[in-house]
Amino acid sequence: MKIKISSLKDGAYEYFFEDDVKKLDLEQPFVGKYFTKVNLSKYFNQIILEVATSVDAELECDRCANIYSTKIESRYKMVYLHDQPEGDDDSVDVTYISKDADKIDITEDVRDYILLAIPMKKLCKEDCKGLCLQCGKNLNDGSCSCSSEQVETRWKPLLELKNKLN
Repeated sequence: MKIKISSLKDGAYEYFFEDDVKKLDLEQPFVGKYFTKVNLSKYFNQIILEVATSVDAELECDRCANIYSTKIESRYKMVYLHDQPEGDDDSVDVTYISKDADKIDITEDVRDYILLAIPMKKLCKEDCKGLCLQCGKNLNDGSCSCSSEQVETRWKPLLELKNKLN
């Protein structure tokens, strides 16, 4: 995804990119196409990009292990400056480009931000009940016949003491 900047005058511009996820070197769990919208604002010595990308993914639920489809969306903002300052600037959202640069390639950034947008906890639905710890049945499909009052062996003496006191 390259944006030609050499002939742009100061102002606001909008770009749309759509292609197969393989073009971004994205594999499973990503499927289908990605859609990227770029809002570019060009000023005298800087360019500001606001990038929004969405892509479909097939993830495995962390609670019930079912595969489910979801849309993963990422947004980020990047500032491109023409002159690098004398000191070290380690800002993540600022990139320095030469005055002779004619294109900005955002492919790598879009890919990285999509990968960062994968949720840490993947749930097929917010109230997923998960699997039974004894029999492994998916509790979203209905309850199982396992006893819910099983107590770990290390707690049995404490439970017996409680029963004596009652």
